[in-house]
Amino acid sequence: MKIVVVGGTGLIGSQVVTDLQEAGHEAVVAAPSTGVDTLTGAGVDEALAGADVVVDVSNSPSFADDDVLHFFTTSTGTLLDAEERAGVGHHIILSIVGTDRSDAGYMRAKVAQEKLVRASGRGWSVLRATQFMEFAKQIADTSEVDGVVRIPPVAFQPVASADVARRLAEIAVAAPQDGISEIAGPERVRFDAFVREALAARGDTREVVADPSARYFGALLADGALVPEGDSAIGRVSFEQFVGSAA
Repeated sequence: MKIVVVGGTGLIGSQVVTDLQEAGHEAVVAAPSTGVDTLTGAGVDEALAGADVVVDVSNSPSFADDDVLHFFTTSTGTLLDAEERAGVGHHIILSIVGTDRSDAGYMRAKVAQEKLVRASGRGWSVLRATQFMEFAKQIADTSEVDGVVRIPPVAFQPVASADVARRLAEIAVAAPQDGISEIAGPERVRFDAFVREALAARGDTREVVADPSARYFGALLADGALVPEGDSAIGRVSFEQFVGSAA
C-alpha cells in the first residue's frame, strides 16, 4: 500500500513512517520540509498521486485560538479535496481524548477537524490519544508561574508516542473504521504526580504543585476530562517504564 503520512517528520509521524516501512508498505513523508504545504496546497496533489491512505498527524505551529482553528480546518480541507481528486479511500487523523469535553481553543479546533473528516463522504478513522509521556517537560514549562509548576490534580493516563504510532500504523493498513477510537497508557495517575515524577527522573528540581485552578490549554479541567470514558486501546509502555528510561 502507498500511505502518505502528513506531518511525517514529527514525533508521531516519523515513527508511523518507520512502522509502515518495516511492515513492507510505501510510506511517503509529507511535510513543508519535503515540499508539501497543506495550507497553500503546494505539493499536495503530487504527494497523494496513487495513494491508498492518508494519515494526518500534522500540528499547528501556533496554539493561539484563531491560528489553530485556521490550521486544522484549512489543512484538512486541502487534504480532503486532494484525496477526492486522487481517489484516496481512507483518511486518518490523530485527535485527543476528551477533545469534545473541553472548551479550550485547541480542543475546539480538533473538534472542527473531526467534523470535516466525518462529513467528507470518504472512508475515515479518528484515533484519539491521551497526552504523550514525552511531553512532561513541555507541560511543565507552559505551566510554570514564578518558578513553580502548577498542575490540576485530575486523572491522567499518559501514553507513549511509540504506542500511538504503532496503533496508527495498524489502522492505516486496515479497512476504514468510519468511527472514533481511543488509545491511552496502561495506568491512571494524577496529572500533577506524573509531571512531578517525570521531572524528578530528569533531575529537574522545579516544585510541582497540585492546583485545581491551573489551566490546561487555557481551560479549567474537570476530573475525568483527559481520560477515556469507555473502552480504549491500551499502550504497552507503563508510567514506571517511561520514568525509568528517562532517569
